[in-house]
Amino acid sequence: IQAGTTVAILGATGSGKSTLVHLIPRLYDTSGGTVRVGGIDVRELTKSSLRSNIGIALQQPELFSGSVSDNLRFGRPEATDEQIIAAATAAQAHDFITAMPNGYDSVIQQSGTNLSGGQRQRLMIARALVRNPSVVIFDEATSALDNRTQAIVSESLDKISCTRIVIAHRLS
Repeated sequence: IQAGTTVAILGATGSGKSTLVHLIPRLYDTSGGTVRVGGIDVRELTKSSLRSNIGIALQQPELFSGSVSDNLRFGRPEATDEQIIAAATAAQAHDFITAMPNGYDSVIQQSGTNLSGGQRQRLMIARALVRNPSVVIFDEATSALDNRTQAIVSESLDKISCTRIVIAHRLS
């Protein structure tokens, strides 16, 4: 994958799309062949250094009980408020966050049960972007968004300087 480009991986349920991209951050190791990032076999890199350069937004967001900002800082605790706001804005989450009673200090319930599916997904996208990664993997990360919001998020993500890998069932 050429650095700075977007690649979509499309396929039916169970076809191995997620398994394929999970080889990049070494969530799984390959049983044959090699996976290279920047020309280097990922097995030659520490998982910590490899994963610090990769952001992942999943279809089923993993949120924890705590503030919105704490959830967004997960994986990069030193992120500034400005970096969090920029990531949330890119993920089209800033407006709904600021509409919450305490904005970025609002409490998210365990697993984000007090948020809609689309809100949870946009927070996961923002969390991935807060890390300022070289590679971002979107594994069905916009499946709960309506077509208009998905298009706005996609357009916004096109402006971010990183390699994007998008897994989807549908071409849009």
